[in-house]
Order: sequence, then C-alpha cells, then structure tokens
Amino acid sequence: MLGKKVGIWQANFIVHLLAAVILVIILFINHSSITLSDYREIPWYYLSGGIMAIIITYGVIVSIPELGVAVATTAIVTAQVLTAAVIDHFGLFGLERLPFNWVKFTGIIFLSVGVRLLLN
Repeated sequence: MLGKKVGIWQANFIVHLLAAVILVIILFINHSSITLSDYREIPWYYLSGGIMAIIITYGVIVSIPELGVAVATTAIVTAQVLTAAVIDHFGLFGLERLPFNWVKFTGIIFLSVGVRLLLN
C-alpha cells in the first residue's frame, strides 16, 4: 500500500531508511565496538546482502498487488529457498559446502507446485 501512495522506489527507500534508523539505535544501545577500519576488511561480496534486500523489497512491493499476499509470499520464499540451496551446494561466501540432493530437489518441487496451485 505504501508503494501505491508514494511510488515503488520511494516506498523501497522509506522501508530501508526506517530499517537503517532502527539498526543505528540498536547498535548505539548495544555499544557496538566495530570501527570503520573493521569494515574495510570485509570482502566486497559480503555486502551483496544490501543489494539483495533492495531487490527483494522491490519484488514484494511489485508482486503483492499483482498476485496477492499468499502467492507473492510463497513465490518469494520458494525463490529464497532455491537460492539458499545453490549457495549451500557450491559453498558460496565461505560457507560449508552442503551438496544438493534428491530430498532438497523434491522439497523445492513441492514448494513450486504450491506456488502454482495458489495461482488458480
């Protein structure tokens, strides 16, 4: 609804600005001991979460009015599970490699079928 009121990108900005403000408050309360130089040691690809958050939020803002909350949410969760399975399989971002198997494949198929059934 925020996207309808102010526009898709403006809604995305408001959501992330509010999240940033809340996180700054939480960091202040927790007395974070991380310094600016600590951030320089972070590999660039660790920061891809911020880009992904913008893309996911945009997807939510655009898809919910078109598909409805149930279908959009199920489709987004299914895409996230598939992405997580790929990350696990290849051990991306320095994570332990967890091979893809038929059980995971079956679970993703069931999730996909669920999305398709909700579209009817």
